[in-house]
Amino acid sequence: MKVLIAPDKFKGTLTAAQAAEAIARGWRSARPQDNLDLLPMSDGGDGFGEVMSLLMNATPQPARAIDAAHRPCEAIWWWDRESETAIVESARVVGLANLPPGKYHPFELDTLGLGQLLKIVADHGARRCLIGIGGSATNDGGVGMARALGWIFLNRQGEKIERWAELHHLSQIHRPESAALFDELIVAVDVQNPLLGPEGCTRIYGPQKGLRPDDFDLAERCLEELTNVLQKQFAIDFSREPGAGAAGGLGFGLCSFAVARLLPGFELFAEHSRLPRRLKAAELVITGEGAIDRQTLMGKGVGQIAKLCVEAGVACWGLAGMAQEQDKGSFDRLYRLTELTTAEEAINKAAQWLEQLASLAAKQYDTH
Repeated sequence: MKVLIAPDKFKGTLTAAQAAEAIARGWRSARPQDNLDLLPMSDGGDGFGEVMSLLMNATPQPARAIDAAHRPCEAIWWWDRESETAIVESARVVGLANLPPGKYHPFELDTLGLGQLLKIVADHGARRCLIGIGGSATNDGGVGMARALGWIFLNRQGEKIERWAELHHLSQIHRPESAALFDELIVAVDVQNPLLGPEGCTRIYGPQKGLRPDDFDLAERCLEELTNVLQKQFAIDFSREPGAGAAGGLGFGLCSFAVARLLPGFELFAEHSRLPRRLKAAELVITGEGAIDRQTLMGKGVGQIAKLCVEAGVACWGLAGMAQEQDKGSFDRLYRLTELTTAEEAINKAAQWLEQLASLAAKQYDTH
């Protein structure tokens, strides 16, 4: 039997590639005769760079940058010389996972380091750039990134604004001679939220980055004023674009300040991995991630794989750290690490327990 193994990351424990290997080891232990096709996946969140670099055979490139708190850091991006394409994962620079928990308030953090990295990539000779922006620590609408690219933000007194939390005083924006760093800049987004409003970045994703309810009004006013001045001066408004609110408004910022185009990250992955062809060749698809829940079913990559399997008439099994039966959705079967062990053990020894879970699933295949 041909089995396609296409998991996303198990956040905080396993990369998508590590998850795929663990599942494969477990499956082979019970069904060694099966033909396994390993396809680690990403929908634009953390791990996008590693997944896409494997698909495009791009090589890692080290770079010095600063993180969201302006601390020096070593960043990695990937380079495909033949197509002159760079792959960037913003979480490698301004990711929430790079910071000590609770030490910094989002008003102190920005995307300046990402802008610096994009300049390094452009200077290397990249004509095309793919950037995955999930997992950020920031909520600055991409203003820090824009400052690194030469955009200047002034208040009513003509003074430079260097903290995004002061954008409610924004009066004027000066643009650099050229806003475009690349012939093509494609942004892989893992959510479809707009910039502003009840479904915008501040209220939906701000809390997980440290924004408190009494911070919402100021954060929203800052991003709203940014939108107003951009529209007034340059007649551009990307605030309602699906994905504009991704990564604390970085999707909006890349469109506004770097001539980017937003695409669902899963679409990019599916195109470069030739996913439809690989689904058609499979008799069973196994996917999974740390938690399979309502968000999974509302458009995340793992949920989209399950839907594509329904359309292709291929059985799809989901493996997760945690999952509720009511969130089964399009999955034919749902397996949880917590069926075998405690949540704490599942986190501490994720690869071991995922391997055992895959072995259990393989042994039950004949009852499918």
